[in-house]
Amino acid sequence: MAMRRKSNKLPQVAAIKQILKKCSGLGKRSSNGYNNNGGPGPPEDVPKGHFAVYVGENRSRYIVPISWLAHPKFQSLLRRAEEEYGFGHDMGITIPCEEVVFQSLASMIS
Repeated sequence: MAMRRKSNKLPQVAAIKQILKKCSGLGKRSSNGYNNNGGPGPPEDVPKGHFAVYVGENRSRYIVPISWLAHPKFQSLLRRAEEEYGFGHDMGITIPCEEVVFQSLASMIS
């Protein structure tokens, strides 16, 4: 009789929600410029359904769709980012890879 493995989906979903809440500034902004949690709202140039990441030595900024969070290669980058930088800071998500590698991945995912 084969044993069933517990799914890792729930912890992954919780981790993704934590990443978005902590780092991307996603949330509804009120008229005073703050999101519904009392923190600063997302930057004006980040469209709904997207978030900013910072990549490479120069920390170049990229706006990426939330749908990328479901892609295994992007999830791998997020795990590396968490290991290297953690998510307990006020900066956006910093991806620890060369910009050319990120651009290649972005073209593959899109």
